[in-house]
Amino acid sequence: MSQAVNYELEGSVGVITVDNPPVNALSLEVRKGLLEAVSAAQDDASAALLIICSGRTFIAGADITEFGKPPMEPFLPDLLNTIEASKKIVVAAIHGTALGGGLETALAAHYRCALASAQVGLPEVKLGLLPGAGGTQRAPRLAGVKAALDLITSGNPIGARVALELGLIDKIVEGELRAEAVAWAHELLEQGAAVRKSSEQPVPDFDAGIFDSYRATLAKRAKGQIAPQHIVACVEAATNRSFEDGLNVERELFLDCMKSTQSAAMRHLFFAERQAAKIDDLPKDTPKRAVESVGIIGGGTMGGGIAMSFANAGIPVTLIDIDDEALARGLAIVDKNYGASVKRGKLAAEKAAQCRALITGSTDYASLSEVDLVIEAVFEDPELKKTIFARLDSVCKPGAILATNTSYQDVNEIAAATKRPGDVIGLHFFSPANIMKLLEVVRAEKTADDVLATCMSLAKTIRKVPVMSGVCYGFIGNRMLQPYFREAQLCLIEGATPEQVDNAMEEWGMAMGPIRVADLAGIDVGYKARQALPEDKRGDPRASRVADVLAEMGRLGQKTGAGFYVYDPETRKHENDPAVIEIIEREAAAFGIERRDIPDEEIVDRLIYGLVNEGMRIVEEGIAQRPGDIDIVYVYGYGFPVSRGGPMHYADAVGIKRVYERVCEFQDRFGAEAWAPAPLLVQLATE
Repeated sequence: MSQAVNYELEGSVGVITVDNPPVNALSLEVRKGLLEAVSAAQDDASAALLIICSGRTFIAGADITEFGKPPMEPFLPDLLNTIEASKKIVVAAIHGTALGGGLETALAAHYRCALASAQVGLPEVKLGLLPGAGGTQRAPRLAGVKAALDLITSGNPIGARVALELGLIDKIVEGELRAEAVAWAHELLEQGAAVRKSSEQPVPDFDAGIFDSYRATLAKRAKGQIAPQHIVACVEAATNRSFEDGLNVERELFLDCMKSTQSAAMRHLFFAERQAAKIDDLPKDTPKRAVESVGIIGGGTMGGGIAMSFANAGIPVTLIDIDDEALARGLAIVDKNYGASVKRGKLAAEKAAQCRALITGSTDYASLSEVDLVIEAVFEDPELKKTIFARLDSVCKPGAILATNTSYQDVNEIAAATKRPGDVIGLHFFSPANIMKLLEVVRAEKTADDVLATCMSLAKTIRKVPVMSGVCYGFIGNRMLQPYFREAQLCLIEGATPEQVDNAMEEWGMAMGPIRVADLAGIDVGYKARQALPEDKRGDPRASRVADVLAEMGRLGQKTGAGFYVYDPETRKHENDPAVIEIIEREAAAFGIERRDIPDEEIVDRLIYGLVNEGMRIVEEGIAQRPGDIDIVYVYGYGFPVSRGGPMHYADAVGIKRVYERVCEFQDRFGAEAWAPAPLLVQLATE
């Protein structure tokens, strides 16, 4: 028998143990071992079978090392059909997580028990796939159509007690899992329990309109993605076809997903996220500093969101602001956010109260004397930041990590304001910081290895996705935004409307168009940043003129009720404003620009290839360790569609040569300097 699967008799129960660390993935060896064990047990002295796993978890899914390789027999659907067809009852005992093929394995068993701490789920949709081993057919028969659709289209795990309520498992086990599961199997035998095939259970009654409803909802929530729609079709097949026919539908649509560019993109992101957490030149045994308390300077929206991120992870926070009035406003923002989380059902009231109690306020820097990490989150004034860091030098204990949340500023210059530059690092959170998952970890020239290692690890503690960036203006994400927004603004002045630019990008897959993003962020943000730069560093004046005019008029975006659009004060719904079109036309005439009709395809290519071209420079300069890091930044921080895999993966998918040719075309049409192909792009396109 396979070394990854063990078999032994315990009383009348044949115990099949999967032992394939670290997560008992369904590798070829595991599949072979399970098939051999179940088949052999049909003719031995056992009266029942128990499938259980050693180590920290039940089967947590497919073997990721087999992704992209030709499948080898035994195929998982065939294995699970063999398990379900056993003439002896089969019990699955779950601990840790039963995910993907792991849960499908459990659903093929006849009875299921789990520790209360266990979680189960079918996360394939997050890889652009669907459960391909009967999960879409067995789950609705056991849990009902709505529960199955929610579970499979979200990809999110649920706890064992919820799974029990839904009928996905039959029993919560207290105590030692193996002993209790074996005892339960013996009880089932004593009770004369029969083989109970999930495939033969009738689907519980459901609302006839549920499938159309989910299709419409998913068309908005997962715009353009094929896997969620295929999942609905599979679950619907479970209600109106035989189990065998439903499996055929599932197999056909699974293969359609598997060969799609969308799944390739999402699988790329799966691996890129794990790779981004690794620092190439940082030894694996680098020690980490303890972070058991945090101080945050600046109690605005950003500072409050950062405070919540740490408090939600159980880490006490001291929030510092300039005076009592400012501090009260900051804490009120925190209270409002926790209240909203409770109201939306995202957080239990008791949990919210516990987290809120971890956040205390102060106007005295001395309150930071014993914290392990300080994060400065004041507005983007470089001199103010340097002053704050110089002050922290005299206040904070030796070994405290000093971090800046700056979006653009030079972290090396900020570090130089202290006598401990090795303790200084950039931690660029994204707004709203208590929700957005991305964290750019900015490594300055003198940042100590243990500071970097600590912050990369700490990011995971507060449930962020860390990506390391080197020091440059705007780091990875905001630096790349410059050509993106430049081209959006140039498209406006050359002939497009705000609505056309936004719709083109949103139809392509961006979560929000660039003009709406500018209104949401505040037009004054970019205006102030430009005004702080020397004139020769402000870029093409045509690309900022309309935004500058709006800012000088006090039209700052949503917060003032008008920017590129006008906004309903209650719903914040936007409407087009003819006055803005007049401004655009006037400024175009002032520059001598004859406005024209611009195809949506040109808008998309200019904005996206602008991102890619700058991304190439960022990789070449070593600001990002690898192209996949840029993809993670843009998917988690900037609303880039997961189904396209990030800007750098997208460039690979459409073809680097095509990107290069289009960039060269834009260089000829729109400007030699702005569209100069990055050397790395030239190299890759001509190899």
